[in-house]
Amino acid sequence: MAEPPAADGRRRAPKRRREREAEGRRTNRFLVSYNDTELAIVNEAAARDNQALASWVGVAALKVAKEKVVPVSTDARDLIAELIQSRNQASRIGNNLNQIAKALNADGTVTDVQLAATLDAILKAMQRMDEATLQVMRERRPRS
Repeated sequence: MAEPPAADGRRRAPKRRREREAEGRRTNRFLVSYNDTELAIVNEAAARDNQALASWVGVAALKVAKEKVVPVSTDARDLIAELIQSRNQASRIGNNLNQIAKALNADGTVTDVQLAATLDAILKAMQRMDEATLQVMRERRPRS
């Protein structure tokens, strides 16, 4: 059943939409333009998240604006993955160091080879974390 026209002759929004708008739903709209390639990328992302395109764009824009997510390049994403991997490796190495310290305190059964290998692994992991951190810092955009 169609809604009766408003007093000024224009059609009124369906009742459900008016109720949503009264509840603080999104009522402001604007035009966003994409070329074909960009639209395909955004459509794919919306489909991946099982959302309508306009909804996905709105939610993604709000997350960035509220700094809940920070957009990063693919390179930066790879570097962040490297930092996470390095951190996990450093944690494993820390475990090894604790085991070595326990063995040394108990009876001194740690060999020079074991100690050198662990220290070498620590050095390499720290260097990888330093390099990745510096790269992320170089790519990071300053906030205005």
